[in-house]
Amino acid sequence: MSIPAIFEEMRLPVVAAPMFLVSGVELTLAACQAGIAGTFPALNQRTTEGFEEWVVTIKERLAAFREENPGAPVGPYGVNLIVHRSNPRMKADLEVCVRQQVPLVITSLGAVKDVVEAVHSYGGVVFHDVTNRRHAEKAQEAGVDGLILVSAGAGGHAGTLNPFGFLAEIKKFFTGTILMAGCLSSGRDVAAVRAMGADLAYMGTRFIASDESGAQDEYKSLVCDAVCEDIIHTPAVSGVPANFIAQSLAANGFDMDKLRDPAHVDFGEKLTVDDEAKAWKTVWSAGHGVSAIDEVKRVAQLVDDMEEEYRQGLEAARKGLRGD
Repeated sequence: MSIPAIFEEMRLPVVAAPMFLVSGVELTLAACQAGIAGTFPALNQRTTEGFEEWVVTIKERLAAFREENPGAPVGPYGVNLIVHRSNPRMKADLEVCVRQQVPLVITSLGAVKDVVEAVHSYGGVVFHDVTNRRHAEKAQEAGVDGLILVSAGAGGHAGTLNPFGFLAEIKKFFTGTILMAGCLSSGRDVAAVRAMGADLAYMGTRFIASDESGAQDEYKSLVCDAVCEDIIHTPAVSGVPANFIAQSLAANGFDMDKLRDPAHVDFGEKLTVDDEAKAWKTVWSAGHGVSAIDEVKRVAQLVDDMEEEYRQGLEAARKGLRGD
């Protein structure tokens, strides 16, 4: 197992994933204060100046929380950067991360050595999300500290690989931190991820249905009501394959017969960052983990529940080994 020192205070080996238009200051803080890592996309703030204000707010409020709650487990906060030419703010947002010494930077859509070196210059950690071996190898070459294996069933821009095979393949050559993403909603899921040999669980969909999330109430309710079969993996929304809730696709006029037809592939038009943000406001993403989500809770309660479930999962595994 290879877990950076910034995660040592955590109650559980969990990172609350940065979700487009969902993760903001309140969700990030709630996760950190509950004892897991909290993260948000830089682009959830409309400007680089606003992004820096969010970072400063999080730093100040976490410092105050630590002072008021000595000894309490506090998770690190992190920021997601889109490292792609379609993101005109990448350089400016990276400068904010360096200036404010953001402890965890999660890169997407490109692993760039210069970005990794910039974060390493102040002692920060870089994780990169990948959906296949080729991307993982490129990220390793760039010098990232960890890989997020976005497997089948994850929300957002999900991959299609089975997590067991994907993890086994990556562990053959990568010795850094490995995070598993895809269909994780409970503490038992976290225990299973650890048993598989991953270091951290990367969990997004479960936190959409939380009081502190920035999702609309209708979105949260839909996550609670949806089942696996309601999740459709399609490139039709933004030109890049992602998992979306069928009911929101139908409400936005997509031809559901075509989307459900495995022979039909509509890559549509690759959207700019701004256009994609507009599309995702009403076409809602989630992963197969919706099947285990039935109600909206405060993050603190979610993490309390997960900790108990995690212990139960570990004990169940021990009993299984003993043949009890």
